[in-house]
Amino acid sequence: MERTLSQYDAALEECIALFRKKAFDYGTAWRVLRVPSLTDQIMIKAQRIRTLQTVGESKVGEGIRPELIGIVNYAAMALVQLELGVVDVPDLDATDATGRVQGAMQQARDLMRRKNHDYGEAWRAMRVGSLVDLILMKLLRIKQIEDNAGATLVSEGIDANFLDIINYGIFAMVRLEEGA
Repeated sequence: MERTLSQYDAALEECIALFRKKAFDYGTAWRVLRVPSLTDQIMIKAQRIRTLQTVGESKVGEGIRPELIGIVNYAAMALVQLELGVVDVPDLDATDATGRVQGAMQQARDLMRRKNHDYGEAWRAMRVGSLVDLILMKLLRIKQIEDNAGATLVSEGIDANFLDIINYGIFAMVRLEEGA
């Protein structure tokens, strides 16, 4: 588990570092995005990864890893939006936004530790493509829940699915680094 935590934390720090830089460049304009818009942004990134895996080449020069970082960051932003609500004008400075996104990522890390215990690190045997497929499935679930105005009968809510997306994205980053 120590190896997992070390790899997980390194990938998470890479995501946070990029978020911090973008928050400096762009501010917190993302605070005006509704959660379904963030869901769609993640969907675009996951679909692009799937296309890159199928076609085997990128014509815009960015590979799979930057898209995974984007997925993790957008999922954390969605969790912040679920907590704070959407605003008409950005209301957080870059430091506060980074702290909130880090908090959402910490929730995902805590969930990962609990699930990793119960599942015995099964993700280590998974292919990156399978992890991306799981992200796509979670996104379709989120979209269905969004279409149902957030109502579920027996299923986890939108937040649980975004937490899983963060973890699948981090796992895929680790597996890519390992050459899987």
